[in-house]
Formats: sequence, C-alpha cells, structure tokens
Amino acid sequence: MKIDPAIVQLSAENVRAQVLPRAVAVQLDPAMVQKIRQRVPIFSGMSADCLTRTLALAQHFSVPAGAVVCAEGELGDAFYVLIGGQVRIEKGPQTPAVELARLAPGHCFGEMALVGRRVRSATVRALKDSNIMRFDRAQVDANPESAHIIYRNIAGILASRLECSSEQLADLRVRGQHI
Repeated sequence: MKIDPAIVQLSAENVRAQVLPRAVAVQLDPAMVQKIRQRVPIFSGMSADCLTRTLALAQHFSVPAGAVVCAEGELGDAFYVLIGGQVRIEKGPQTPAVELARLAPGHCFGEMALVGRRVRSATVRALKDSNIMRFDRAQVDANPESAHIIYRNIAGILASRLECSSEQLADLRVRGQHI
C-alpha cells in the first residue's frame, strides 16, 4: 500500500497543532480588541464585535526561542499572528538558511496557505520566546463576515511584500551590472 506524501504532511501539520502547548484561554477586554484592530494589519477594517468573534476562533500557544513554528515544504492550512516575541522567516536547506525577514508582534505569516498554496514556502523559527495565534482555514472560511476582510487584507500584505521583493531584485540587478 502506497501512502500519499501529501497526506503524511497534512497529518504532521495537524499533529503539530495538537502537540504545541496552548496558552490558557485569553480573555480579551474591549481595549485589547481595539489595540489588536489598530496594530494588526490582517484585521484592519473589522468591527470590534467581528474581531472579538474572530479572535475567539484562534488557537493560542507559546513557542520557545529556536523552535520551528512551521517548516518549508509542509502542507499548511492555517495562518498565524505573532502576538509577542520575534520570528525569523528562512528559506532553503543550506545551513544557515537564507533569512527572508524578521517579524515583530502584529505581523502575520503563513497566509499564503490560505490563498492557494498548500505547501509552506519557507520555515518560520522563533528567535525569542513567542506568543502566537493560529487561525485554521476552515474556521476563517466558515465566518463570511470576517473572511472577506481577512482575504482582502492578505491581498494587500502580499502585494506590499511583492513590491519590496521587486525593488530588492531590481537593486541586485543594478549592483550586479556595476561589479
């Protein structure tokens, strides 16, 4: 009997979500919801009530410094919001891997898994002890009130990242011609 590697990877992602320690349920007061609404771009434009309901869907967990949150090549069906700490986005099998970005609280990652790509394109590693919220695709899609806002904001975030990547690529080409 041959087992599909995609099924193995999806199972691994589900086990990781179950094994990673979860923080005690977070009680969000209205001031905290307002702060998240203002500082976390993926939730921009949501009403306080909608955001409160959306945040209630999240799995909250802590990740120790050095631990991998999600790995390049794994199947993914969730995105994450960094609440505290710092993570590094890295790519490639070489040691050390190429650092693509460092994210601070308020940033999201893994959102490409929501908009089409099911395979993770990079590894996310905690640089400091970090607090993270995980939002499953099925839960996001089941809530049309917030889903359209989340997807619209993801489009804006990805467009901004693509613009930065294009500028970096153009800069590398110009520097390469002057060497």
